[in-house]
Amino acid sequence: MFRLSRRSFVFALLLACAGQPALAQDKTITVFAAASLKNAIDDINVAYTARTGVKVNASYAASSALARQLEQGAPADVFASADLEWMDYAIQKKTIAESTRMNLLGNKIVLIAPKDSTVANVTIGQGFDLAKLAGDGRVATGDVQSVPVGKYAKAALEKLGSWPAAAPKFAMADSVRAALTLVARKEAALGIVYETDAKVEPGVKIVATFPADSHPPIIYPFAATATAKPETTAYLAFLRSDGRAVFEKYGFTVLVKPTS
Repeated sequence: MFRLSRRSFVFALLLACAGQPALAQDKTITVFAAASLKNAIDDINVAYTARTGVKVNASYAASSALARQLEQGAPADVFASADLEWMDYAIQKKTIAESTRMNLLGNKIVLIAPKDSTVANVTIGQGFDLAKLAGDGRVATGDVQSVPVGKYAKAALEKLGSWPAAAPKFAMADSVRAALTLVARKEAALGIVYETDAKVEPGVKIVATFPADSHPPIIYPFAATATAKPETTAYLAFLRSDGRAVFEKYGFTVLVKPTS
């Protein structure tokens, strides 16, 4: 009977397994997600990797920045936008697999102040005088021309008749988390951010919630990119099933039913 020497056996075993590490490394997907999703997506990714062995790398920024990165060829498997317009933009640029799109989450915008601010229990309604409330201070939010939270903020203030007087007070940040930080550090007297962001920052407090009818509905669409890896399908299904409880824990409203 032919027998392998110990050395030959070890060599044969190594040769047989040579391709496996590369295969394991390939089981990685990349998510481009709106900055406001960071805490929830980080938690979900840990759970997903523990369940499947698939590693998930996440990159967080304003939806506008991420959509443009995709347009320039940045590699990603999932795009999660904080508004419909930037997902529409990505689809128009053919960087998204449109059939995979789902409007997954809802949110609210709130007025915040530093934790020890004397501002409290503000009523927001028609004619709301944000400029007077800010006094000599600044109001932080995302860039009102491109960052979704800023666009929602401007839309609300325009409908309430508050924008013309308040506009000069604004300090516009490149993402909602940057605006949140400005308020937490007391570099801005007030801020307009998502409710979910305010809840995870101990340095700020919510002083009012904007009426839902003062701005377009806040909807987060998710989709696979046009170049997504096969593992992406299962990840998107996980978001709407097992991820549901995590999103709700952070204050998001889940708009779709879980997959069966």
